[in-house]
Amino acid sequence: MEPPENDAVTVASAEKIILRWDSTASEDARDRMIFDGDRYEIDKYLQAVDEIQRSMESASISDDSAKANSAIQIAMARLEDEFRNILIAQTSPLEADTLTDPSSCSFRSTASIGSSDSHLSLPPPPPPHTEEDDFTETSSSTHASDTPRRKEFDHQESGSSTSYRSTNSIREIDLIPPEAICDLRSIAERMIAAGYLRECVQVYGSARKSAVEANFRSLGIEKLSIGEIQRLEWESLETKIRRWIRAAKVCVRILFASEKRLCEQIFEGLGTASDDACFMETIKGPAVQLFNFAEAISISRRSPEKLFKILDLHDALSDLLPDIEVVFESKSSESIRVQAVEILSRLAEAARGILSEFENAVLREPSKVPVPGGTIHPLTRYVMNYISLISDYKQTLIELIVSKPSTGSRYSGDPNTPDMDLTEFEGKTPLALHLIWIIVILQFNLDAKSKHYKDASLSHLFMMNNVHYIVQKIKGSPELREMIGDDYLKRLTGKFRLAATNYQRSTWVRVLYCLRDEGLHVSGSFSSGVSKSALRERFKTFNAMFEEVHRTQATWLVPDVQLREELRISVSEKLIPAYRSFLGRFRSHIESGRHPENYIKYSVEDLENAVLDFFEGYPVSQHLRRRSQ
Repeated sequence: MEPPENDAVTVASAEKIILRWDSTASEDARDRMIFDGDRYEIDKYLQAVDEIQRSMESASISDDSAKANSAIQIAMARLEDEFRNILIAQTSPLEADTLTDPSSCSFRSTASIGSSDSHLSLPPPPPPHTEEDDFTETSSSTHASDTPRRKEFDHQESGSSTSYRSTNSIREIDLIPPEAICDLRSIAERMIAAGYLRECVQVYGSARKSAVEANFRSLGIEKLSIGEIQRLEWESLETKIRRWIRAAKVCVRILFASEKRLCEQIFEGLGTASDDACFMETIKGPAVQLFNFAEAISISRRSPEKLFKILDLHDALSDLLPDIEVVFESKSSESIRVQAVEILSRLAEAARGILSEFENAVLREPSKVPVPGGTIHPLTRYVMNYISLISDYKQTLIELIVSKPSTGSRYSGDPNTPDMDLTEFEGKTPLALHLIWIIVILQFNLDAKSKHYKDASLSHLFMMNNVHYIVQKIKGSPELREMIGDDYLKRLTGKFRLAATNYQRSTWVRVLYCLRDEGLHVSGSFSSGVSKSALRERFKTFNAMFEEVHRTQATWLVPDVQLREELRISVSEKLIPAYRSFLGRFRSHIESGRHPENYIKYSVEDLENAVLDFFEGYPVSQHLRRRSQ
């Protein structure tokens, strides 16, 4: 059956239009793009393609099917080029303010957790957080609970009337102008109808992937393999982790979400899940690249200094997980969802492992060189600053730390492990028990270190300083104090007060022993007479002993001002009244003899002033200032 004359003319006209734009046959067609021209030319070409496609479906012109097939192939090649050109021409790098996650809050400060000495086996603490970090990482975040996630920009600002299904932290932006989207959709519709879905997806994915990679570079996301990441120095990784947290939020909540929306705008409803296919073609590689960084950190070698950055990563990924579930909701993107969940699980396991390794490191820290002056040991500062930071991550760690510490038993008989009866801490969370256990093993280690002092008084002063520091750090952190509890805090307070008492006994009992009356009286009568020779010897002994204590203990250090003052007052309350009384009872016996200044060398005021030199941490004059004549 002959086709109607008007149909034949229409098909012939359509073929003519298509052939005119055949870039393989026409130099003019190679130099120009249809969709760069006026709307009339665009519509005419699309109508020609539609006409050819309709002709192929009509049995009435089956004789011309070969001719139509040829025309369609030429048209599809042309539309593929037009599709690619629009995607490239209408894509421009996103501006810096666009690449900012509106739901982010300032990055938690991982401040320095104490000084590190060369003899410590524990790793050095993380570097102090700086204002420059805050300036460069303004979009970083650690806890979902810190700041409510908000959708700061109404989606209509981007020119679109509605947003697709989303959590309130997702912010979609227009990646391509609406007019270009209409052209892209019109091309995609015809390519898919003609059976060119695969070609359309490949062109789209290639063009958009280049745009995503450009935005990755703007965000500082590097192409690094898991092995390359694990070989980086930790100091370098800390900076990269901060950048990654910022970048991951922007990628998931803005870039990936907007890419998904663009795919839906162009391909939704065109059949065969083409929108999802194009989205995965674009995003899968970059998404894997993004999450590989977190995966590399999660499986890297564990060490105590990594804990807080790993928790930052964990919190950021946990915060992102609902958004990941939304953006990658399709069956084809399930692998990305699974990867994110598995990384989160490994980060949690890494945090638990690091805490356990930290406990072992504190217990086994081997330094044996006594710190000068009995001051606070670097290990004490490190550990207490470390667990103070742990308390800052309380909400996260309470969820992650679910098992109690493996403590020593009072019945175990192991001299290398302290005792801790967990039944004394009923009602405490596993995290709180771990923190108490760390303090127990810290004291156990400090007690061993105190035995390296040759002077027992200095050993007691060392324990007093260190346990007092532990108490002050607990009191200075409301979160830490809440977890440790006032009962255990009272026990610690009692321990440093006992150490202070033991110091005083060890030092001053023998000094005050010189100020007793026994051995000074003669003839067996308490009032019948005083042995001047015994009395002179007693004064000489007291002077020598006090001078030695003064010379030595002025170099000892009590760094806490209030504790130092309290200890001086306590010393004075025992020493000064005893010396005043002894001097009052026996001064006349010495002053009535020859050279009394050789025996009564110091007034009460001299001793009061001398006590003020104690525990300052530096040497004083070899001789005390003589009393006024």
